[in-house]
Amino acid sequence: MQKVMIVGGGVGGTTVLKLLSESEEFSIVCMADTNESAEGMLAAKERRIPTVTNWSMGLERDLDIIFDTTGDPSVYKKIKRDMGEQTILIPGSVALIMTKLFEEKNRLISKLENTSAKMDLILNTTSEGMVVIDHEGFIIMFNDSAERAFDTMREDVIGIHIKDFIPSTGLLRVMQTNQKEVNQEITLSNGMELITTRIPLVNADKEIIGAFSVFRNKTEAVQLAEQITDLKEIQTMLQAIIQSSDEAISVVDDQGRGLLINPAYTRITGLTKTQVIGKPASIDIYEGESMHMKVLQTKKPVRGVNMRVGPKHKEVIVNVAPIIVDGCLKGSVGVIHDVSEIQALTHELNRARQIIRTLQAKYSFDDIIGASEEMKLPIEQAKLSARTPATVLLRGESGTGKELFAHAIHNASDRKFNKFVRVNCAAISESLLESELFGYDEGAFTGASRGGKVGFFEEANQGSIFLDEIGELPANIQAKLLRVLQEKEIIRVGGTKPIPINVRVIAATNINLEQAIARGTFREDLYFRLNRMPIFIAPLRKRKEDLRELAEHLINKINQEYGRSIEGITAAAIHKMQIYNWPGNVRELENILGRAIIFMKLNETIIDIHHIPDFIEEIPLKQEKLLMKPSGYVSGKPLSEIIDQYEAEIIKQAFHTHKGNKTLTAKALGISVRNLYYKMEKLKL
Repeated sequence: MQKVMIVGGGVGGTTVLKLLSESEEFSIVCMADTNESAEGMLAAKERRIPTVTNWSMGLERDLDIIFDTTGDPSVYKKIKRDMGEQTILIPGSVALIMTKLFEEKNRLISKLENTSAKMDLILNTTSEGMVVIDHEGFIIMFNDSAERAFDTMREDVIGIHIKDFIPSTGLLRVMQTNQKEVNQEITLSNGMELITTRIPLVNADKEIIGAFSVFRNKTEAVQLAEQITDLKEIQTMLQAIIQSSDEAISVVDDQGRGLLINPAYTRITGLTKTQVIGKPASIDIYEGESMHMKVLQTKKPVRGVNMRVGPKHKEVIVNVAPIIVDGCLKGSVGVIHDVSEIQALTHELNRARQIIRTLQAKYSFDDIIGASEEMKLPIEQAKLSARTPATVLLRGESGTGKELFAHAIHNASDRKFNKFVRVNCAAISESLLESELFGYDEGAFTGASRGGKVGFFEEANQGSIFLDEIGELPANIQAKLLRVLQEKEIIRVGGTKPIPINVRVIAATNINLEQAIARGTFREDLYFRLNRMPIFIAPLRKRKEDLRELAEHLINKINQEYGRSIEGITAAAIHKMQIYNWPGNVRELENILGRAIIFMKLNETIIDIHHIPDFIEEIPLKQEKLLMKPSGYVSGKPLSEIIDQYEAEIIKQAFHTHKGNKTLTAKALGISVRNLYYKMEKLKL
């Protein structure tokens, strides 16, 4: 038995756990995940499988196989480095394949169960009675019609010998002679006259494994014979159905010669009846092998085969099934689906998904560009916050991508299938802001709509609400927002009844909230509620190593918007941009690249240094030093950075004066110790 450790308690690890638990060939000795509450860890505990929060602890268990389902390349490398020489490491991609196979197995089992249930339903609803025996003569199937004919319950018959139930039975004779008996008349002990057909059951190796009898009341059989006279009319109707079908149909005989095609077949393949009827089944194949011939050889259906057919080389998907009459192969029937139609439907579906996506959160963490250390931390913090319901406060200068982070956090959370509502608190007038956020009841004010109106918070119920420019909220709205965060309920304007809501709040600001608190324009209690999960997004000037990757991403975006095909940007152009401080951050970078592309000639495909505006130039070192002086101003530095640099110098001097004592330093500066820690983290002191 193979000893196995599974690393990663997510969906993949959980599925591998369930799959291996069903096998007697594997013994799961350990499940590892840093999150004790991960789905896989809980499933392992239910099965009394040991769990660890550090996979290295599991290496002590003399393992044969390790499944890495984390999807983290660094984890894979570490495991591979530390594991024993005899241990096999299976990566997440293989685990994913196993997951899909497991799901496919369950799907097939479910399909088989459904098929079996349908078969039982069919056999029990048919008007013909059916009795089936095995090769020893014991009854193994007895349907509802047989129960009514013999006035005997199925439970009393199954498992007994046919001779003990019907002494004069001919089923044993049919098994001995291997010859079917058609339309034989019999009279039961209760006087009922039946017409029966007895047929031996033969497996694929031509071994007799039993026999079955199909019978019906003689009167009903006579009526059926009368109905057979309408067979020609039925055949005509069937032919009309085939000819009018939009599905391309082709039928061949047992030798693979064309018997029948319909107009849809001609439309898709471009082949007419004269080119197909009586010709070999391979006549329509351009790429691939004839599925008709394969089915005739194996007597088994095939489904979902891709190939190209006809002079038009049309790409199609083919389903072919054998035609078996009275146990004899008579030919095969194929149904051809035009792939181009399927692709068109798929395209429409993807387009619809894109449209829906634009109505909700549009971006994910894959859309956030940047590999610098300054971006890795906020991205990791955002991913962590996405897994919790905590309120998030995004902080950073204008143009750094705070809304992009808000979209990504929503799409990575368990609320991603619910609404994502965006509100710019600075763009709505103060008189309308309260009613827009919290809604209003009918008659709340002059001009209020009949029936009232749902506010943004109610609209975002069970989802997320993004409050941009949160620092611009007026004092009365701040108080009501605080109540929403504390009580998880809102009261509409003009209403008295609290309405419970479940909304994840993501706020963003580009102003210094601590200074706003000191000025009395922002509530300190609301600040502490919002600041539960602060994420600082670095300005572009502090992560210039991301400029090339950002520029290439933005060039692709601008290409789609402007219909251009710019291929990239030169190193000289990147260098010129790296000596600029980008007060407008990524938004300004996109503006400059868009302007450069607009003025590029149609035959130019690379952005070069001369395409970048001349106002982006190097700031002399002496000017950088001047910016440290609070009394002077030098072009090229935003006010916020000048203030931050000056504030850092003041805090450094205060630390030096008080010999590094944070409590005395905070008291001397007239701020709280918490505020001092925040400033130290922000200014990287």
